[in-house]
Amino acid sequence: MGKSSKDKRDIYYRKAKEEGWRARSAFKLIQINEEFSIFEGVKKVVDLCAAPGSWSQVLSRELRGEGDHVDPEVKIVAVDLQQMAPLPGVIQIQGDITKTSTAHQIIGHFEGQHADLVVCDGAPDVTGLHDMDEYIQGQLLIAALNITTHVLKAGGTFVAKIFRGKDVALLYSQLRIFFPTVVCSKPRSSRNSSIEAFVVCQDYSPPAGYKPTMANPLLDPKSVPDFKLLEGINRVVVPFVACGDLSAFDSDMTYPTKELADGTKYKPLEPTQPPINPPYQTACQMKKDGLLNS
Repeated sequence: MGKSSKDKRDIYYRKAKEEGWRARSAFKLIQINEEFSIFEGVKKVVDLCAAPGSWSQVLSRELRGEGDHVDPEVKIVAVDLQQMAPLPGVIQIQGDITKTSTAHQIIGHFEGQHADLVVCDGAPDVTGLHDMDEYIQGQLLIAALNITTHVLKAGGTFVAKIFRGKDVALLYSQLRIFFPTVVCSKPRSSRNSSIEAFVVCQDYSPPAGYKPTMANPLLDPKSVPDFKLLEGINRVVVPFVACGDLSAFDSDMTYPTKELADGTKYKPLEPTQPPINPPYQTACQMKKDGLLNS
């Protein structure tokens, strides 16, 4: 939630601050739900790689409710390596999603039961080298899938970020081992210029006799029984769905900020939740103390 001139003209960036969301990514989950109804009947949900917390905010508002309309049966667990500012009704775990102990913590908060829904909006710090970024994101997606097999109930739903590239078909085939329905979706609020998309995996059905483990092979073609289907005319074609009203705002378009409809000038708002211990904090303090040149 920085303050670059491009972000100031980004309609979803501005709407996020106006509506109190911690990040514009909140609209991505909202639009995915509008398309796939992933919140229907959900009482227990896990948000992996949750910081800064916009998806947890959406889950809290849409499932738990606010004010006098709070559903006490809803439990939301947010997991991230980074510290995250508290959210009403959200249980936070500062932990590693590649550790079995983290899965045990999640189940503990659900009192031994499993989640109805697991979501993951995690992504690496992109390098700009697409092949590298796609591979690392694929590794993160499989790590999220691994912990999901520990905490998701049969018939549950898994939603995670994916980078579109040459490994999408392989990742799709691996996800199909556990979910009969897998769709790659692109929310309207996700910029067209971005290679990100989201896999919506429904009706969790692990193979008979499958025992969850964090040591599953990652992106290994040999681990996918039907990988041969990715060759020739029989190759797998990954289903792709665009989410959101096509008449809505364009996430790649910039909109004027000089004047609002009622004639008043637009005033940029501060982020709903400033970053906690950002990596640039030390440099800012050094500059403030005169120890760093401008």
